[in-house]
Amino acid sequence: MLLLDTHILVWLDQGSDLLGNRARRTIEAAYLREEVGVAAVSFWEIGTLIEQERLEFAGVLHEWRVALLNTGFIEIPPDGAIALTAVSLKNFLGDPVDRLIAATTLAEEARLVTADDRLLGHRSIRTINGMI
Repeated sequence: MLLLDTHILVWLDQGSDLLGNRARRTIEAAYLREEVGVAAVSFWEIGTLIEQERLEFAGVLHEWRVALLNTGFIEIPPDGAIALTAVSLKNFLGDPVDRLIAATTLAEEARLVTADDRLLGHRSIRTINGMI
């Protein structure tokens, strides 16, 4: 399974050129296999960015989320195991959302598509560089 970091989900949705061609092809192939996940906390992060006017969004966020899930994206909610994994991550310098996304990746034994250097450099998380 692939797990999309929040910014990768936004880039994919917006058709951004920031998303690399190889990463896009990898996501598309996983999508065809119905193996693309999104940590539920990413929807919270997107909503917060919109509220802070750090992300422009046309539409209704709740409807967008439902549409994504109806097209085959898999929402992975945090549970106690994910929360405890997030707390136990060593040498992890990141915000709580990044910790939860990393812990979700580990719990799902997934590969995380991200362009975040802190996550790309974390040796316990399997990653794919989203800019390549």
